[in-house]
Amino acid sequence: MNYTSLTYTTENRIATITLNRPDRRNVLDDVMIKELTDVLMSVNRNTQSRIVVITGAGSSFCAGMDLDYLQKFSQMGQEENLEDAHNLMKMLQLIQTLRKPVIAMVNGVALGGGCGIAAACDFVFAGKENAKLGVPEVRLGFVPAIILVYLIKRMGEGAAKEFALRGDILDASTAKTKGLVTEVVADDLLKAGVNEFAEKLAKTTSPSSLTLTKDLFNKFNEMNMKDAMEYAANLNALVRKTEDFKKGVDSFLKKEKLEW
Repeated sequence: MNYTSLTYTTENRIATITLNRPDRRNVLDDVMIKELTDVLMSVNRNTQSRIVVITGAGSSFCAGMDLDYLQKFSQMGQEENLEDAHNLMKMLQLIQTLRKPVIAMVNGVALGGGCGIAAACDFVFAGKENAKLGVPEVRLGFVPAIILVYLIKRMGEGAAKEFALRGDILDASTAKTKGLVTEVVADDLLKAGVNEFAEKLAKTTSPSSLTLTKDLFNKFNEMNMKDAMEYAANLNALVRKTEDFKKGVDSFLKKEKLEW
């Protein structure tokens, strides 16, 4: 698929997806949501990549939904609006359930849906000077409905509620204290810092173990405690027979440095 609103590259086992509407601050519309969904599905199948990075072109990460686009949809019926909302929902679910670790490299503003993209990722690295994360929906007569579940998972319900009800926009350091950001990095070192972290993660962790651990988190969200523990016990037993487990244990016992 030829993408018009994003770019996609793979290097050193890192797949980098760059939202590419810098003239519009990389805002989301139906085309970008469709293309981001497609590229994420492609990355999920690509054996050449171990880690995924999502970032934005220019000075913004993603400033949320395209308001011109939303204004157009406000004139349409419930069915059309519901289908559009479902597409955004599926895209965010795909980010969270991707079988590879996903890193948000927040290089500028991440508002509304853009903040939701960051929150759905496994790690969030933010530029100290220019990154701003916020959910200003209540100031615009809108509601952060679809992204709220990801904010709650990352920040906890109390902090997420305060964040959303105020329509706050936080700098990187404050967002880190709220649990929304993993690491704050100087802007000029952000790309290098993310790449270094991603390369280290790829070298020091088993690909199958990462996939299965992410699956565990996703399964736990869908199961009651009894079923989740039974699933975990079965997975624990099965993993002991995998080649990655045998390789890892053998290396540890021999005190050999292992690179995956």
